[in-house]
Amino acid sequence: MQVTEYDFLSDKRPVIGVMGSGKTSHEALSLPLGRWIARQGYHLLTGGGQGVMRTVAKGFVSVRERAGLSIGIIPGQLTGRIWHLPDGYPNPFVELPIYTHLPDSGEKGCAITSRNAINILSSTLIIGLPGGAGTQSEIELAIQYQKPHFLLGDHKATFKGKLPIFKNLFDLTRELESQVSLEY
Repeated sequence: MQVTEYDFLSDKRPVIGVMGSGKTSHEALSLPLGRWIARQGYHLLTGGGQGVMRTVAKGFVSVRERAGLSIGIIPGQLTGRIWHLPDGYPNPFVELPIYTHLPDSGEKGCAITSRNAINILSSTLIIGLPGGAGTQSEIELAIQYQKPHFLLGDHKATFKGKLPIFKNLFDLTRELESQVSLEY
């Protein structure tokens, strides 16, 4: 996985995609991660829902002096010509919701009717926190699309190949700072 100069050294602000559980917040990891991303001047991209998505965005927007935005890729459902928004979306910490007509997630996270590919392809790099089948599908998509990806926390999912897994934010940020130039 290679980060190009275009990804981080252009005039565009890097977008850090954080993927994780839609039910469990993993607050000890996600709140400080959100603050760290904000303090670096990056944008945050999540799926815009509850759990990790809400908590990392809450940490992000708690940093008042920041340049980036909290972006949420929001699922939706079309029934005929009527569009439906799922309960809990977008969470109140999403500043720029991007509404889709894509309803699938979880075990259907790699389907063409899932927003997960948008989450991955719109991010400069991916940080995966513990989650379920949806998070696993997002990491699999990051591998497929050759997006830089890092795992933070204890993961029960199994992935093909060896993935960089960090138990704490300090070790993750140290690795990011040593391996990836996040200048823009």
